[in-house]
Amino acid sequence: MSPDHGHGHLVSFDPTESEPDRHRPTPGPGRAFRIGIGGPVGSGKTALVAALARSLAGTVRLAVVTNDIYTTEDADFLRRAGVLDPSRVEAVQTGCCPHTAIRDDITANLDAIETLEERFGDLELVLVESGGDNLTAVFSRGLVDAQIFVVDVAGGDKVPRKGGPGVTTADLLVINKTDLAPLVGADLTIMRDDAERIRGDLPVIAQSLTEDPAATEVGAWVRFRLAATAPVAG
Repeated sequence: MSPDHGHGHLVSFDPTESEPDRHRPTPGPGRAFRIGIGGPVGSGKTALVAALARSLAGTVRLAVVTNDIYTTEDADFLRRAGVLDPSRVEAVQTGCCPHTAIRDDITANLDAIETLEERFGDLELVLVESGGDNLTAVFSRGLVDAQIFVVDVAGGDKVPRKGGPGVTTADLLVINKTDLAPLVGADLTIMRDDAERIRGDLPVIAQSLTEDPAATEVGAWVRFRLAATAPVAG
């Protein structure tokens, strides 16, 4: 449903209406499950990827693809952090707006995933981290099977009600850095209520990686999605 923003008309946040996804979904069986992690600059995407890699690596065979415009900074951070074998992290330098490489021309990301799958033939999960983008950034379903969108309290408690397809359509919305809310005057109750209202039945998790470095709730959601797609033993 398109939310009414009080301007006398309905504003649609369905990205398929204005930006059709030109990429056909990749088949599920026989390849790693792919989760895209997007959100604005500074929202904590790389920190979340690191937390998930740290908490899942012991039981899930995973790898990571990062996206930066001109550098490999996020990949370098993950390698230095030691959360995964460095060879399990591939960097994509988009050279353009981040959403282009995760939605419009996904070739470079598909190539990076293919490299990882050839290097590690038994991958169960690939996390694809987008470069920092705005609230409209969503992943092509030809690239990922599910997507997490990350916002943080520093943008103010108005962020969830601003909507945008990242907030409204992602399979999971994460409200990050909740420990900073008192310092920036953000009301977490308002943020969560607005997010749940605008997202309907889609889940919302509020977290602080300072208080929970393992990102326990997000990790549980990832495990649930993996279990739901695991082949049934015959």
